[in-house]
Amino acid sequence: MQDELFELQMQLSYQEDTIAQLNDVVTRQQQDIQRLTEAFAQLKKQFEELVESETKEAPPPHY
Repeated sequence: MQDELFELQMQLSYQEDTIAQLNDVVTRQQQDIQRLTEAFAQLKKQFEELVESETKEAPPPHY
């Protein structure tokens, strides 16, 4: 009985460590997703501004 209890405690310890590692990975991935989302939004804004400035500066088609 004592050995079984020790074995269960060891398994629980390993599971807690694995869960902590997985949590770290998920947290880093969420931070990466947030940074990528912000970078994408900035690039989209820059692209839209570029397109807008190009259409304002382009001469009419009859020139």
